[in-house]
Amino acid sequence: MDYTNRMLLKGNEAVVYGALLAGCECFFGYPITPASEIAHTAARCFPKLGRTFLQAECEIAAINMVMGAAANGRRAMTASSGLGISLKQEGISYLSGSELPALVVDIMRGGPGLGNIGPEQSDYNQVVKGGGHGSYRCIVLAPASAQEMCDFPRLAFELAEKYRIVVYLLTDGVIGQTMETVTLPEPLPGRAPIPEWALDVTKPRTNMISSIFLEHDDLEAVNRKLQAKYAAIRSAEQRSEEYRTEDAEVVLIGYGISGRLCRSAVDELRAKGIKAGLLRPVTLWPFPVDAIRKQTQAKEFIAVEMSDGQMIDDVKLAISCDRPVHLINRMGGNIATIDEIVARTIAAIGAKEA
Repeated sequence: MDYTNRMLLKGNEAVVYGALLAGCECFFGYPITPASEIAHTAARCFPKLGRTFLQAECEIAAINMVMGAAANGRRAMTASSGLGISLKQEGISYLSGSELPALVVDIMRGGPGLGNIGPEQSDYNQVVKGGGHGSYRCIVLAPASAQEMCDFPRLAFELAEKYRIVVYLLTDGVIGQTMETVTLPEPLPGRAPIPEWALDVTKPRTNMISSIFLEHDDLEAVNRKLQAKYAAIRSAEQRSEEYRTEDAEVVLIGYGISGRLCRSAVDELRAKGIKAGLLRPVTLWPFPVDAIRKQTQAKEFIAVEMSDGQMIDDVKLAISCDRPVHLINRMGGNIATIDEIVARTIAAIGAKEA
C-alpha cells in the first residue's frame, strides 16, 4: 500500500486505512452488505504490509479469531453489520469477560431479521447496552464522516489497550458508503509493544487468560472489578461535539448521518427564528450525559434517529426526564431529510416561524 496523505475514500475503505496506520496487525471477518468494502479493502491492503487477513467461514469464527490474536497482544479487528454483529455477541462477551482489547466495526443496516441493506441505526441497543450475556460494557465511538472513520481506529486501539476493553466503531450504512476526501494520519512508528499480560508461546503458562470463574465469590469479585473500570470510563471518556448550543432553546441530538443532517437543520431553524443547536455524541458509551446536562438553557430536546427510538432513552436518563424529549425517526432504510427534520421539530415544539 503506497502511503499518500490525501485520498478519496468510502468510509468503509477509510476505516481500514486508519486501522493499518494505527498498527492493526490482524483482520478477521466475513463480508456483509453494507460493510463488505471493509473486508475487500483489508484483503487487498493487509497482506501488502505483511499483516494478517483471513476471511473466516462465519461471523462466529471471525470473532473467536480476534480473541486469539488479542490474547497474544496483537491489535486485531473485525467488521460486520446487523445480523452479523448479533452472531458475534457471544465472542464479544468472552472478550469482555477476559478483558481483551479489540476493535469491532458495525456498519448498521435495516432490520430486524434479514431486513434489507438500507442504512439504519437500529443496532444501538445491542451494541451500546451490551448484546451478549453478562454485565459488561464496550466503549462505542460514533464516526460521522469518512475522515472520522479513518481517525477513530487509532483512538479505539488506544482506549482498548488502556482499559483492556472491546471498542466499537458504530455508524450507519450512509457513512460507510459515502465517498469523501480523507487526510490520512501519520503511521505509527514501528510495532505496538506486546503488553505484559499477553500470552507468550515461548513461556507457556506464565499468563492465564480466561472468563470462567466457577466459585461464586470469585466471579462476583471479577464483576465488581469490571464495574469499577466502567465507572472510571464513564467519568473520563465521554466525548461529544456541539454546534450553536450557547443560547439554544431546543437541542437536537443525533449521531452518524443523523448528526450531519441535524447540523444543517439547525441552520435552517435559526433562519426561521428558532434558537436551535446540535449536540452530537461522539461516544455512545459512555453516553455524553455531562455535556447534555450542561444544556441548562435548553427547554426541549429532539432525538433524531434511524430506528424505533433507541438513543432517546439515554437522552431522557441524562436529563432525568425533567424536560420534554421528542423523537424524529425513520426506519426501514429511510433517512429523514433536512426539511423533514425542520418541519417535525417545529411541530414537536409548537413553535411559530419568525
